[in-house]
Amino acid sequence: MRSVETDYLVVGAGAMGMAFTDALIDHADVHVTLVDRRQAAGGHWLDAYPFVRLHQASLFYGVASTVLGSGAVQPGGPEMGLQERAGQPEIQAYFGDILHRRFLGSGRVTFFGESEYHAEGSSHFVTSLVSRETVQVHVRRRVVDATYLSPTIPATTPPPFNVGDDVDVVAINELARLTTAPNSYVIVGSGKTATDGIVWLLANGVPPDRIIWVRPRDPWMLNRAVVQPDPVVGLGLVADTMEAAASAESLDDLFLRLEAAGVMLRIDRDVIPTMAKTPTLAQWELDLLRTITNVVRLGHIRHVTRREIVLDEGSVSLAPGSLVVHCAASGLQYPPLVPLWGPDKIRLQTIRVGFPCFCAALAGYVEATRDDDRERNRLCPPNTLPDTPVSWARMQVRGTIAARTYGAEPDIAAWANGCALNPARIEPAQRDDPAVLAAAARLAKHAERGLTRMAELAHEPLPNTDKV
Repeated sequence: MRSVETDYLVVGAGAMGMAFTDALIDHADVHVTLVDRRQAAGGHWLDAYPFVRLHQASLFYGVASTVLGSGAVQPGGPEMGLQERAGQPEIQAYFGDILHRRFLGSGRVTFFGESEYHAEGSSHFVTSLVSRETVQVHVRRRVVDATYLSPTIPATTPPPFNVGDDVDVVAINELARLTTAPNSYVIVGSGKTATDGIVWLLANGVPPDRIIWVRPRDPWMLNRAVVQPDPVVGLGLVADTMEAAASAESLDDLFLRLEAAGVMLRIDRDVIPTMAKTPTLAQWELDLLRTITNVVRLGHIRHVTRREIVLDEGSVSLAPGSLVVHCAASGLQYPPLVPLWGPDKIRLQTIRVGFPCFCAALAGYVEATRDDDRERNRLCPPNTLPDTPVSWARMQVRGTIAARTYGAEPDIAAWANGCALNPARIEPAQRDDPAVLAAAARLAKHAERGLTRMAELAHEPLPNTDKV
């Protein structure tokens, strides 16, 4: 059996694995072996539907050393003035370039694609899914699990309901490959994938009355206009959030206040959403989604036959010639929160509020610049991903405390303010800008009361200090 040696064995070449590796080799003289079941870098972007785009600005995605896209604002269209958002082909090309030019070209990274990692005791092995050859990897420092939060997507996950043999059910990926238009489209799912599918259908001329939306839960979504790489906008978003939290009587009241402030969006103003994964959405997309009036709110689908859709709370008829579009993969994963630095491996997780690429890059920087795992875990505590209003609030509390902790380290603060992935980035030249100072002062006014109330609403204890 062939064997190789490496300092770090990173399992998973998706966005988080790439961001961690990039920051690590930028700040430490080490060798990394990168392993992925797919044939290239990029993770789920290699399987995503062809019309997908990033939810947020391209600048917030990818690796710290290399900006994705040009950093330009959109000069026209419905998102004029907002930052560009890369689509699937650009993202695939970007990660391919990072892998080959920056990683492999440096001689400090080895990539095993179409390969699977497994361990036997303290020994580590990589087996090719093509040749079946197994290579033993001797790891001098750490194994890094970059798959701990790997999302599930419709293309690689079967529908979470039973399907009759004579029923037309396809993943959202197939919409762009249809050769015959169905009489109606049944979109199944409550999240960003479903909204993308509906917006794409409407943009391609499908009338709203030919679309049925099976929406088990109504979602809260973030207004894309308030999630931009601009410190005035970023500070304003946090200030709005804390001001709303400070006066909120309940979680529903908090979200309604955020809606009034232009932070949160909901599709139906007559329904209080119970889902709060909070992907970003633009106003023009919201306007299109509101044209869909045939919405089924009877819980999750149990099974689909040629004549009906049976759900938790009832059933609806399925007209002849209907196409059921599966957009119902869970997307975000919710494994147990564990220390990032464990005795057996590093498990990459989010740290601040969202933005997994920045979090993975931060972990890579801390791994390279700190020697003690207790200190690393203090600086980078794991954070939850949101699903409900309470878990969203919990994420805000944990992320705010974490950002204050790692931000108190001068070198980390300097690195973060030079990292385009960081949504809270304030460059030195911007610090004395009057608009930035005013936004920071407004945040300071509401931060403590807002955080305290948010913690109460989330049932999340705050550290026992006079001031968090």
